[in-house]
Amino acid sequence: MARPPRPSLYISVDIEADGPIPGPYSMLSIGAAVAGRQDADAYTAADPQARTFYRELRPISEDFVPEALAVSGLDRARLLREGAEPKAVLYEFSAWVRRVSGDAQPVMCGYPAAYDWTFLYWYLMRFTGASPFGHSGCMDMKTLYATKARLPLRAVAKRTMPPELLSRRRHTHHALDDAIEQAELFSNLMAWPGA
Repeated sequence: MARPPRPSLYISVDIEADGPIPGPYSMLSIGAAVAGRQDADAYTAADPQARTFYRELRPISEDFVPEALAVSGLDRARLLREGAEPKAVLYEFSAWVRRVSGDAQPVMCGYPAAYDWTFLYWYLMRFTGASPFGHSGCMDMKTLYATKARLPLRAVAKRTMPPELLSRRRHTHHALDDAIEQAELFSNLMAWPGA
């Protein structure tokens, strides 16, 4: 008899950065919120404000794209002086993920996940040498919606989704605000039967 699969704990993660890719550019802030837990076939939504993580980081390079900074409104000069060391933040984040996950496997979720996951995974590997999510513990909410709605991925945008799926929170481009907003979207998508 096969053992039941280990539960998954879905953690909504949002990052703000000063450019399109990690390395040449820097992750400036990270926000995370526990979205919910899946045991076998049952998903249980969490209060996304109950277990959260937020830090602002010191830039790792001199390069930046002004338009990227304008999106988040973060002050890069202030972060050069006051931002936390990336290594300390990523170790703290990894410990937080393990603590909130308990006996479940943590899964990062994002909308869309590709950009946030690229920075998150690169920073985790660069500064801690490991990822609490493994190398593929990532779920893209845009793909989840496209699959359930039976739509081509490129036809999907939040403005095309049924309003009852969306969070009532504003998307502010503050990493923690957006992680909480997207945690609500994720739980709504998990409960939604689809088209």
